[in-house]
Amino acid sequence: MLEIVIQGRGGQGAQTAGNLLAAAFFAEGRHVQSFATYGGARRGTPVSSFIRVDDRPVRVRCDIERADAILCFDATLLEGRLLATAHERTTIVVNSGRSIDDFARALPGYHVIPVDGLAISRRAGLDRIVNSALLGAFARAVGAPSLAMLRHAVTERSPKLVDENLAACEEGYRAVDALIVDEVAA
Repeated sequence: MLEIVIQGRGGQGAQTAGNLLAAAFFAEGRHVQSFATYGGARRGTPVSSFIRVDDRPVRVRCDIERADAILCFDATLLEGRLLATAHERTTIVVNSGRSIDDFARALPGYHVIPVDGLAISRRAGLDRIVNSALLGAFARAVGAPSLAMLRHAVTERSPKLVDENLAACEEGYRAVDALIVDEVAA
């Protein structure tokens, strides 16, 4: 079973990202459980989305305590309680312009993959809406869902700016692909 935690702040699109990711996994024929918690009913408060994915029905009904993967929309949230869900094999994708080396020094023992979702989104014409860029990056970092299924979910569920969201998703995917190639070469 793949257990995923998505952490962001209200208004960043973390909940929408969780719904899109769950839809993409479901479209691949996987069993999915998705739920969320809200820190408060206002912009800027911490928001979490949790997803479990398996080839069999998901019967577990508790919070995710040990995540296989984390998608963090705001690098300032990458601390304490969120990091407590990570273990040495957890893949952490974080929205940040900082380098992998910066995170390796700041958070030794964690596998952090930074992606500048804001820059990608702005290039795609989405301004500060980073969820599609981060979803593409996350899918590549984790190896699932496929880019084709993620594109399908974004196309079907994006309320507007579908082409821009698809472009951001694909650029996020390619950004992590380049990081992985560089990491393997080093």
